[in-house]
Amino acid sequence: MSDAEENPLEETEEYGEIEMQEEDDEEEEYPNFEGLENMQQELKEVNTLAWIESPEEGEEEQGEEEGREEEEEEDRKGKEEGEEGGEGEERVEEHEEEEAGKGEEVEASGAQEESTVEPEEITTSMISLERFMQTDSQTVLSETSLVSRNCHSGSESKHSLQSELLETFELPRSPGSQLEFLDLDVTTSGEPLISFPERQPSGELDQRPQDELEEEEGRDLEPERGDLEQEKRERRKEKRVSYISEKSEKESQPKARITKASLVSTATEDVLFQSRESANTYPLTMTWSFGWNSTLPVYYIRENQRVLLYASGHTGVIYNVLKNNQHHLQGHPNIISCLCISEDRRWVATADKGPDCLIIIWDSFTGIPVHTIFDSCPEDNGIRAMAITRDAKYLATISDAEIQKVCIWKWTLAAETPACTLDLPKEYGFQNYLIFNPTNNKELVSNSKTQAIYYTWYPEGGILAHSAPVLTEKTFNKLVGKFSQSVFHLNLTQILSATMEGKLVVWDIYRPPPSASSSMGFPHIKPCKLVHLQKEGITVLTTVDSYIVTGDIRGNIKFYDHTLSIVNWYSHFKLSCIRSLSFSKTPAAPPAENTNYPPDCTLKSDHFVVRNFIIGTSDASVYHLTVDGTKLEKLFVEPRDAICAISCHPYQPLIAIGSFCGIIKVWDYEQKKYLFSRVFEKGLGVQSLTYNPEGALLGAGFTEGTVYIFDAMSLESAISEPFRYSRSSVTHISFSHDSQYMATADVSFTVAVYVVRVKHGQRVWEYLARLRSHRKSIRSVLFGVHLDSNEPRLLSLGRDRLLIEYNLLKSYKDHLAVLDIHRTDQGSYPTCMVWYPPLTKELFLLICNSGYKVKLFNSTTKMCRKTLLGPVYGSPIEQIQILPVKSTLELQKRYMVFINRDKVGLQILPVDGNPHKTSALICHPNGVASMALSYDGCYAFTAGGQDRSVVQWEINLSALEAAVSLGGEDLTPFYGLVSGGREGKFYRELEDYFYYSQLRSQGIDTMETRKVSEHICLSELPFVMRAIGFYPSEGEIEDMFNEIRFSEYVDTGKLIDKINLPDFFKVYLNHRPPFGNTMSGIQQSFDILGFTNSKGEKAIQREDFLNLLQTKGEHMTEEEMTDCFATLFGLNPEGWKSEPAASSVKGSEICLEEELPDEITAEIFTTEILGLTVSQDSRQDPRIIEAEQSF
Repeated sequence: MSDAEENPLEETEEYGEIEMQEEDDEEEEYPNFEGLENMQQELKEVNTLAWIESPEEGEEEQGEEEGREEEEEEDRKGKEEGEEGGEGEERVEEHEEEEAGKGEEVEASGAQEESTVEPEEITTSMISLERFMQTDSQTVLSETSLVSRNCHSGSESKHSLQSELLETFELPRSPGSQLEFLDLDVTTSGEPLISFPERQPSGELDQRPQDELEEEEGRDLEPERGDLEQEKRERRKEKRVSYISEKSEKESQPKARITKASLVSTATEDVLFQSRESANTYPLTMTWSFGWNSTLPVYYIRENQRVLLYASGHTGVIYNVLKNNQHHLQGHPNIISCLCISEDRRWVATADKGPDCLIIIWDSFTGIPVHTIFDSCPEDNGIRAMAITRDAKYLATISDAEIQKVCIWKWTLAAETPACTLDLPKEYGFQNYLIFNPTNNKELVSNSKTQAIYYTWYPEGGILAHSAPVLTEKTFNKLVGKFSQSVFHLNLTQILSATMEGKLVVWDIYRPPPSASSSMGFPHIKPCKLVHLQKEGITVLTTVDSYIVTGDIRGNIKFYDHTLSIVNWYSHFKLSCIRSLSFSKTPAAPPAENTNYPPDCTLKSDHFVVRNFIIGTSDASVYHLTVDGTKLEKLFVEPRDAICAISCHPYQPLIAIGSFCGIIKVWDYEQKKYLFSRVFEKGLGVQSLTYNPEGALLGAGFTEGTVYIFDAMSLESAISEPFRYSRSSVTHISFSHDSQYMATADVSFTVAVYVVRVKHGQRVWEYLARLRSHRKSIRSVLFGVHLDSNEPRLLSLGRDRLLIEYNLLKSYKDHLAVLDIHRTDQGSYPTCMVWYPPLTKELFLLICNSGYKVKLFNSTTKMCRKTLLGPVYGSPIEQIQILPVKSTLELQKRYMVFINRDKVGLQILPVDGNPHKTSALICHPNGVASMALSYDGCYAFTAGGQDRSVVQWEINLSALEAAVSLGGEDLTPFYGLVSGGREGKFYRELEDYFYYSQLRSQGIDTMETRKVSEHICLSELPFVMRAIGFYPSEGEIEDMFNEIRFSEYVDTGKLIDKINLPDFFKVYLNHRPPFGNTMSGIQQSFDILGFTNSKGEKAIQREDFLNLLQTKGEHMTEEEMTDCFATLFGLNPEGWKSEPAASSVKGSEICLEEELPDEITAEIFTTEILGLTVSQDSRQDPRIIEAEQSF
């Protein structure tokens, strides 16, 4: 393909003027598109209707002069009416007159001459469209090129004819309807990035994607000049009055007019990486992404600065190789499943797969999302394949559902629904590749591993016809193989499908002539031939210029001509399997004396001239190949497997990243430079990494149980042989504060300890002992320091709810002594632990659990001293770390960084249950595997596990502090946690119950003088809790008592036996279940304890149910149990021992066999025994509502 065919227009911009060179012959660009002459004739007729004849140049200039005189007269009248305007007003009016004159000049010249603009300059269609409606100059757009005004007057009008029939669409006339029609969905925008200017300055080329012509044909785009001039004069009058009434706006208004220009329409390709200082308004801001998804392609955006586009997790990354900068396209809630880019590299489309999936179209010049499609997949299956047309007009998607749906979107019209859809039968297999015909936007081809499908789109009827001939081994009497990718042949009459057997299936396209009747059917394809192209399986198939290009599993890249004859190949680079090939949009320079193009393999041995290109391989490597001189440059290599291990150096800006593929890489995270790495033999996957406190050693645990200790600066082994005492993956590694001990934990619930010995004057690491101390997975292994000595102490926390401390001093070879064992929870299980910073006189262990609670345990007695509501962001906290401080001045203000299933967040200490003290955002939608903090507390790092990425987050504490201050002080933040707030019904009832408990404790029937107080006795606390709907267990009540009794013990040495209403309110909020009582919690218990009855429900026999209540957990005595049932069944109206003088007279007489059914299900237990009401949507959102009667 020639340069003229690839770039029909060459643009140069100088001093606000744009010169354009148009192709002499456009028919050559689409030689095979049928019905060209008929389409052109219809287009001419439409253009005749769409454009009003332009007046002569002299008449235009005369009209401009008359307009200026009218404006000056209006301005003089305005000056007489508003004497307070002053000289500043005159300057503003003169500025407006100049802009109006320029706008008229542009209009005059724009009506005289038109020329096409290649899609490279496309901007947001709806934004540009409104500006076209509001400005003086108008443009008409063709199907594959923009018709724009030329700033040179006197030249003749030129029209770019299109080779296919254009549709008409009447745009709304009223300004209100225009704004509604042009509303774009823009996501992840922190400030108003796009605005609509009233007038466009002269010399500024306004461009947009080319789809509006199809929608605007038949519409007169040029408004009446007289009406437009009248509107201008009215606007100037309104502004003049505004200047007179508010003097402060006289200088700010002209500046505001300048900043109204759209960032998208005025941007150039070098804008994205221009250095600009912007204040971080969020507590956590992504600054870098390590790793990329090598299953998706990497695209070559710009060659002059080596700008690439690839996906990393749920973020699109535009990477400038030469400047070593990244720009992140953030907005997807799930992992990006596919992406594509327009031919001019301006428009990027990304899509994800999962709940609330999105399709987002971005402007690569600015990084701004210009349109978002929210409801592309109502079933939340996401997008499996996606393609964009060569001119960026249309977007096609294939869903990831069991019944795949093909959709075509007119995204430039901000359409929320597809222009057409097609459901594919299951027999076609999962279509995973999709591409448009580069010369015909109405033709597509997709393929699965077994089926290729050809589509023809008829926009006028919203029909998407398809042809999918069945291909078997009998078709060619040869093995075909599984399809990988498909592409339209350069001759445009055939389709090529590559297979993993190194073959190409050639399909002939049969298109009925335009004059044929409907009985001829739709276009379809038939298998023509099977070409055994090469031995290696073909993984990539594409076209560039006049070549058909393949990449295979052996890392070979081969170029063929249109007859499928080999022209050149690259096989000596020893690359791994090719995953993607992306060629530069800049055509290759022709051969010259100073060029060194390789010869091709034809008989003529001509120079092999092709564009430079980017290579993406299966081992997550990215290369750049310069064809001139055959120079292969490795741009970066990232882990190709899951990343679960990261660790930051204790006093240098270094981060170590370990992957399951057996590689450890060390980066300088401030300079964003890769320093060194080590690759291990196959089968050694890195599971955990930790630097020792001095930063001299790096401990590593591997997936098959091996433990290494490396030199931190060279990754050379610091031990003679690795430790192989574990039979399963080593999940945790920790060093003591003096680096004398190292402890590990593995998947087999075993803790192992290693110690340093001095032998022959050298420090040598030796294995000490190991112990299978837990029954379930170990969540944390933590070293500490004894308070009365400097000796290290070791603790482990397991999902079995056990906190175990080991006695290192009494441990010896093959014997790990246990000091004590404590149970941390009853129902919930612990998830992680860390030493609480010394903000108080008492030293605590902070433990998080699966119930969204944060518990503080005394480090010596292991007593639970506080239970607090932790961050609630969809899932419990899984890891926590205390943010390091830069100086001793910051020791009194500490922060905690946490991760849960898919988010990373910040928490201000001390923890008190205030929801405004936390902030979190999605970091890895498919799960966070690990977290690390920089030594200075400026950055947090998260590893995404299976998404093969590590994200660096800049921490901005001032933004979090601002959020806390906005939340209020004292109890104000807590009132919002209950229904109705401070003045709501719930809090009023709480006050009533609180003061009623004072009366109850003094005796309901007493005649003595009442003592009114602000406190209640501690013994009344559980009764008030139950009265307001929270039913704590006996263990939880004991924790509440300890929390209140010892709240002032460290400071005063006294125990507290009473509580006031504000403190009670906080205790209630921190101890209650964060989501209330849920049916799912009760059902889970029955699933574990019950059996499946005849109805398929989980149930418990009556005898087993009574036995469980008396023997398991916090078991009840028979008297307590009968009294409870008497109250529940209404036989003891006063309630079980609810009043000091009350007694259960009916308890001993109740017959449980008569009151209880033989089989008890979760629903029977909830509604009939407890008397609670289950919400109707309990299957989706199970919540239990307390019945109106109180117990």
